[in-house]
Amino acid sequence: MDAADWDERYRGSELVWRAEPNRFVEQELAGLEPPGRAVDIAAGEGRNAVWLAERGWEVDAVDFSTVALGKAARLAAERGVRMRTVQADLADWAPPAASYDLALIAYLQVPWPQLAEVLSRAATAVRTGGTLLLVGHDAANLEHGHGGPRDPGVLYTAE
Repeated sequence: MDAADWDERYRGSELVWRAEPNRFVEQELAGLEPPGRAVDIAAGEGRNAVWLAERGWEVDAVDFSTVALGKAARLAAERGVRMRTVQADLADWAPPAASYDLALIAYLQVPWPQLAEVLSRAATAVRTGGTLLLVGHDAANLEHGHGGPRDPGVLYTAE
């Protein structure tokens, strides 16, 4: 899907996902201190970015859907927090090296060559001692899980 497809999907309802953060993101990052600079890569409607901002993080929410980023900005305003939205295609977006204390990628389900590029850029963007969190649907979902894409080419494995 391209940005126009995602814009159309995000236009279809108030929120495609809930306004609360993803449970795995919350579990893994709830105790991460002290807050610093964070980037939410493929942020969508901003639920994780807003949650981080509520905890004192200075957050950049990056996505290629302008509709999703508009929803993210509204959610942040409703919750009384500030964050920066960045409209960019991740195939072209390259953050400055060592510019973030946290890089979050939650459910970016793209084929491995594309994911490898995004992961490499995210890792480069994290300062020494920082955190890179990747959350996604595992290949085991096809037989033992629920939700997520049905295309094995975009599912994760530990390898």
